[in-house]
Amino acid sequence: MGERLRKLGIRLAEARSTALFQLATELPAAVLARTLGIGTTVAVKWQRAAAGDWATYAAEVSRRNSKA
Repeated sequence: MGERLRKLGIRLAEARSTALFQLATELPAAVLARTLGIGTTVAVKWQRAAAGDWATYAAEVSRRNSKA
């Protein structure tokens, strides 16, 4: 399958990285890790590389919930 995709001009490594970057911007690290079967540390690194660090979001949600 890889050879067929290369013949079509689809670069697998680039496509994989693009997909991981996109997911890293949309999912918290724990969910990303569980979904892809990768370590949480690796998921956090992907998030930081994609500038999708969810730490700020988690802190904001925590603040909102504690006010209620």
